[in-house]
Amino acid sequence: MRYSTFGQKFARECGILQLMDDLGHALAEGGDDLIMLGGGNPSRVPAVEACLRQRMESLLRQGDAFERLVGNYAPPAGDRPFRRAVAELLRREFGWPVTEDNIALTNGSQTAFFYLLNMFAGPYPDGSRKKILLPLTPEYIGYADAGIGDTASGADDIFISYRPEIDLLDDGLFKYRVDFDALAVTDEIGAICVSRPTNPTGNVLTDGEIDRLHGLARAAGIPLIIDNAYGLPFPGILYKDVRPVWDEQIIFCFSLSKLGLPGARTGIVVAAEPVAAAIGGANAILSLAPGNFGAAMALDLMESGDVIRLSREAIRPHYQRKAGLALDAARRALAGLDARVHVPEGAFFLWLWFPGLPISSAELYQRLKARGVLVVPGHYFFPGLPGHWAHRQECLRVSYAGDAAAVRRGLDIIADEARTAG
Repeated sequence: MRYSTFGQKFARECGILQLMDDLGHALAEGGDDLIMLGGGNPSRVPAVEACLRQRMESLLRQGDAFERLVGNYAPPAGDRPFRRAVAELLRREFGWPVTEDNIALTNGSQTAFFYLLNMFAGPYPDGSRKKILLPLTPEYIGYADAGIGDTASGADDIFISYRPEIDLLDDGLFKYRVDFDALAVTDEIGAICVSRPTNPTGNVLTDGEIDRLHGLARAAGIPLIIDNAYGLPFPGILYKDVRPVWDEQIIFCFSLSKLGLPGARTGIVVAAEPVAAAIGGANAILSLAPGNFGAAMALDLMESGDVIRLSREAIRPHYQRKAGLALDAARRALAGLDARVHVPEGAFFLWLWFPGLPISSAELYQRLKARGVLVVPGHYFFPGLPGHWAHRQECLRVSYAGDAAAVRRGLDIIADEARTAG
């Protein structure tokens, strides 16, 4: 079978495919002995599940609400009452001057980033070519293969990224910071993109870092894209106080997945009206419309503000407790090893760093997989980073969203393999 350049892109191996393939097989076929620490699947939070079940039962009792849910297309930008409810929530919570016309839904946040990264990277009508600036790597694995402008020349072609500054902290912790002295926003840059909290590391960019990046974007006349899949006001999986900001220079991306609806595949883009309209256009061309299910399930939560209450009272405490247990387990398991953990400030991952690891993160991943522990090797999280840097082969991403006992067992096996590597 011969593919076009576009087709070859989707036929080859890539990090996000490996992650989701491992996750899918593990959930479908894995036995009790499999320790699943690799995916981004959220925990089952009882208070959230009860609320969503109640909403589903309510829909089934409301006249023809179920028939309309499954039998009608949404508009290209997504369900209008839901978009209106999200806009009203953001005005109440943050004072953002947004309306439903600033909001577009997509079939998952991954789809939103496929649209956005290609809207601002690749060839422009004036003959120029632009790239996405990732001011701090490691960064989310799902960005790496999103570009379609130059698929023949490699997945990293639409990105320019920078090494972080690394602060070594007490108790075996460390933290990444943006190296603003190295950062250059040239005419080649079409947009700046960050996740906050950052997947894979749990890093939360400070308000000062966001303000400086916002200023750089404004000065260059380009957007700052903020991936808020774990952030405020929902699902609120971050463990430090931050101040979310928005204006028409910023594109803010939410998701219902980490709220407890990953199967609904609902991304929410908050942007200047022309950008939101372009997202709707992309939906119409590629999928006619986004799905209805996520918007229907979460509408009452948005209108009532219960999404904020659930995030603050159920979701954040659930993951913060798990973060503490996982960090304690990691410290015990890694004792005596030359190893550090990125300070967990949000999301639900531990980012493990083994300085001087004598094997690659890919080989360590395979060894762990053979022992029934699934993680994500760190080298996938550095798209667009030029040159050799040993650090990207020394890290692993570990999810602590699952059972705490399984996380402890998995960390013990990881530490054992790291000790015997070589």
